[in-house]
Amino acid sequence: MKNSTDTTAPTSRKQWVVIAIILVLAVVAGIAILRSGKSGQASETGKVSTAEGAHAHDEHADDAEHGAAGPAVDHRDSHGREEASEAGEKSQGGHGGHGEKVGFTAQQIASSGVSIDTAGPSQIATTVQLPGEIKFNEDRTAHVVPRVAGVVESVHVDLGQQVRKGQVLAVLASVGVSEQRSELLAAQKRLALAKVTAERERRLFEDRISAQQDFLQAEQAQREAEIAVSNATQKLKAIGASAGSGSSLSRYELRAPFDGMVVEKHLSMGESVREDAQVFTISDLSSVWAQINVSASNLNLVRVGEQAVIRASGFEQSATGKVSYVGSLLGEQTRTAVARVTLANPSLAWRPGLFVTVELVSGKAHAPVSVSADALQTVEEKPTVFVKVDGGFEARTVRIGRTDGQRVEILDGLEAGTTHAGRNSFAVKAQKGKGSAGHEH
Repeated sequence: MKNSTDTTAPTSRKQWVVIAIILVLAVVAGIAILRSGKSGQASETGKVSTAEGAHAHDEHADDAEHGAAGPAVDHRDSHGREEASEAGEKSQGGHGGHGEKVGFTAQQIASSGVSIDTAGPSQIATTVQLPGEIKFNEDRTAHVVPRVAGVVESVHVDLGQQVRKGQVLAVLASVGVSEQRSELLAAQKRLALAKVTAERERRLFEDRISAQQDFLQAEQAQREAEIAVSNATQKLKAIGASAGSGSSLSRYELRAPFDGMVVEKHLSMGESVREDAQVFTISDLSSVWAQINVSASNLNLVRVGEQAVIRASGFEQSATGKVSYVGSLLGEQTRTAVARVTLANPSLAWRPGLFVTVELVSGKAHAPVSVSADALQTVEEKPTVFVKVDGGFEARTVRIGRTDGQRVEILDGLEAGTTHAGRNSFAVKAQKGKGSAGHEH
């Protein structure tokens, strides 16, 4: 009998150790189920409670193991429930991200300038986009030539400099100008002598000393001298030179024909230039051309006087203008016609050589529901309209369709007749961002 009792005791201890291990595994499984938020949390907790009850009736179990296992169940369960609660709150907040209310009082609406608009039907213009390039306005571009051969004595402007009409661009020394001025001076001297002779002959004729024929010949010589002076003067004006005097007979000043910018410069001091050399190019960049390449299929859409929107390809810039010319011939190589839009350029942002996209209206389509372009904001990378509700606005995610830059078609998410924030709706978006930041803190 004694040997049998000794054999049973170690066996009983092994059984309790196995039971303790099973309990620990059950606790770990319960924690995993609580963290994953599955519906089996209650059943696992029940298992743990049953196991703990069985463990409490064991008089020979290890007190240290029993004490550590019991509190662990309570702590893990509490922590798991807190995580489940937080997960539920986050889930609810994420679901209502676009439907949450943004508090906005009537005073805030008035001070921020937010307009209240109504979604409704509208006619949205459909457009066609054509490639283009900014060019100089040829009507306001001059290729400056000296009109006389000479040697450059000085250059007064640099490339890219703004110049005024009549401003001196360069000074040349010209033999041709010197000869023409000499001719003018000689004609002026002959005219002065002819005037004196004619006056003397007039007095002699009146005193009946000289014959009338001599008086008439003197007057004829005076008229011819006047014509010679006028002719020499006109020659100098034709080349843009002044009469000059003294030692400056060969000085020729090259002047700007109108206000503009020096866009090309092809001379330097001491250089010899011909009379037909293009030494400067002056362009008035306050007006430029947007040249369009129009395919045969789009020729019926491009008409003189038609409104066009020019958009830059390299940066965010747009402007409007009117089609001023449409070519009547197609290019042999490109099979496209050339058209152009005259574009005002007061800030000189449209530089020649810049590639652009020209938008022309091709037709109009009916949109059952639309809002102004100002009413559309991007919230969490989604197009959003702020719908007016009591005490503020509600963010409403929408699906957009066609747009002409003024109105935007709403395909889904908004009904006709819905009041919403229009102009300055970004103020509502900013208020929503402040509210979200405060909630997070």
